[in-house]
Amino acid sequence: MSNTDLIIEERSRDIGDFLVGRLIPFRKKRMVGPFIFIDHMGPTTLGPEKYMDVDQHPHIGLSTLTYLLEGQITHQDSIGTSQVIKPGSVNWMVAGKGCSHTERTPQHLRDAKSVFTMHGYQIWVALPKDLEDIEPEFHHIEGSELPVWEENGVSFTLVAGKGYSRKSPVPVHSELFMVDIKTTEDYPLDIAGNLSGEIGVTIVSGSVSACGDVIEKGNMLVSKTEDVCNITIHAGSHVLLFGGEPFPEKRYIHWNFVSHSQEKIDAAKEAWREKSFPMMDGNDSYVPLPE
Repeated sequence: MSNTDLIIEERSRDIGDFLVGRLIPFRKKRMVGPFIFIDHMGPTTLGPEKYMDVDQHPHIGLSTLTYLLEGQITHQDSIGTSQVIKPGSVNWMVAGKGCSHTERTPQHLRDAKSVFTMHGYQIWVALPKDLEDIEPEFHHIEGSELPVWEENGVSFTLVAGKGYSRKSPVPVHSELFMVDIKTTEDYPLDIAGNLSGEIGVTIVSGSVSACGDVIEKGNMLVSKTEDVCNITIHAGSHVLLFGGEPFPEKRYIHWNFVSHSQEKIDAAKEAWREKSFPMMDGNDSYVPLPE
């Protein structure tokens, strides 16, 4: 999805072992492992006269991960991909040296003229420095292909990366993890030996306890300590864990462009402004570069 405004509300706060906010990047924490941007879409009601229509926009230096909880999106890109994503599956677009795409409500939902809920996450994962200029790729992984397991009344899905002695088929380019957890009873989260690196916790629904505070849905926690996360996920909650090993270099971010090099971002901005950037065949929609 096009990130049209990088002015993030200053809502982060410190509760001891964790930073708490609503999005990354936020003021005190710009990245969690290689994860550089997370956008919570919805939940919102769509239907006749109101659909999702994100026109053609560019990316460099990152991979986009689309993970839906409700609704559907048609993804089309300059590589030639046309793919409908549904809840539980993963769209993984590696922008590399440059890729454009659109995201729209599928035609069959428009034709049905029905009302439906749209809810999910758009996530950007920065590429390692030496892979920022690779050729663009697109991968769609069905939910049935992801590792799924249960223990002590808790259900787990390994969306991407490695964790809990398992590996997701999503072809990532760095050491990372994203885990979907749903609880039916209180669950003390212990990641020691199961997940490695920086860790963030997004509360989709329900709540968690950390450092004597109860953190409600819609918030994100970022642990100050790698490989440790002492929280209790409350019964009936749904959380996403994400993170991994941080990169040694700083990342710059402007609009939809990510790179270790400000010069590369400036070149991408100029290419998009001049429309010499890789564009989609037969699609003349265009999101202008924000000034």
